[in-house]
Amino acid sequence: MKQTWRWFGPKDLCSIDAITQAGAAGVVSALHHVPNGMVWTREEIAKRKGEIGRRGDGSASGLGWDVVESLPVSENIKKQRGEWRQHIANYKQSLQHLSEEGIEVVCYNFMPVLDWTRTDLTWTLPNGGSCMRFDINDFAAFDIHILQRPGAETDFTNAIVDEAGRRAAAMSEDDKKRLARNVTMGLPGSTESLSLDDVRAHLAEYDGIDREQLRRHYVDFLEEVVPVAEKLGLRLCCHPDDPPFSLLGLPRVMSTEADYAYILKAVDSPANGATLCSGSLGVRPDNDLPGMMERLGNKVHFIHLRNVKRDEDVVQGSFHEAEHLGGDTDMVALIAAILREEARRKAAGREDHAIPMRPDHGQDILDDLGRRSQPGYPTIGRMKGLAELRGVITALEHETFGL
Repeated sequence: MKQTWRWFGPKDLCSIDAITQAGAAGVVSALHHVPNGMVWTREEIAKRKGEIGRRGDGSASGLGWDVVESLPVSENIKKQRGEWRQHIANYKQSLQHLSEEGIEVVCYNFMPVLDWTRTDLTWTLPNGGSCMRFDINDFAAFDIHILQRPGAETDFTNAIVDEAGRRAAAMSEDDKKRLARNVTMGLPGSTESLSLDDVRAHLAEYDGIDREQLRRHYVDFLEEVVPVAEKLGLRLCCHPDDPPFSLLGLPRVMSTEADYAYILKAVDSPANGATLCSGSLGVRPDNDLPGMMERLGNKVHFIHLRNVKRDEDVVQGSFHEAEHLGGDTDMVALIAAILREEARRKAAGREDHAIPMRPDHGQDILDDLGRRSQPGYPTIGRMKGLAELRGVITALEHETFGL
């Protein structure tokens, strides 16, 4: 695996110097300042490449822009409303510009309205550190009592509805505002955030779009952009839903192995692939991560390695971001499956045999605490995670084990 690191640009509190010191071999980034649906110009892409390639003193960092995460798919495309056809044309133009700048891997997602969703961004751990957490009862309190979505109660069990009512009644106005802000935080690094009225407006526009229709819209999008990507030599890879179950009554189409298998078959191309995120997919106890890597590995173009700990083994439940080797996913078994896939690719002569991987998320520990970095992306916590993952990789690749 090529060990990479997510960087949110010059405003990121984790500098390029810090990334090189952490030992990453490449960078994952995006043009977060460009509004969704607009063209990424070649000039802006080249500028970001230059920023990645320089340390603070102006010397060469030795790092390149290996993966785009994300080139966002606009809500208009997902809903097929407004200027959605122009947005697809813009997406194709952005792919052209990325190819011209030598970037080959483009990650994106197809989650409606909300991207990753958490109810607490600084949940205190027993060791004094903190992490992000999704609490199904708090989310229900937001959905039913703060957003006041009509019919929200029917999406939760009676026990969750009752607990959500108790929690909402105990919240101060500041508590409610904090919870709403956490839930609607938006795409990491994005300048776009959503107000409650924005969320309600989006939900109204999704009224009547069920899971099958959203899936059709997704396939329509892929049928447009995948041929362009294949011609350009790009590899597109969809990130799974996070969390991988329905929220706010909205459909989800990339939550399970069956979802991925459908999409990869619907538009069968080397350019149409998957981002295997062990944290997002690992929220569901019915997702077998090592098995998914074995069965879908041929189309896995990008890997996020992180772990979560579920409160209960249920599909729609609470969880928190665990240490990389300490959650419910067997990370050693998953890494072994990835290494076997890389070996198969190398034997077949594939140029993409080294799959880019990044340590995803991390717990805030030591000097991370109070630094107010991008939620989920502390420098020290991610460096600890990368070190743990690197140790597993090194052990499994040792000649004693033969991987």
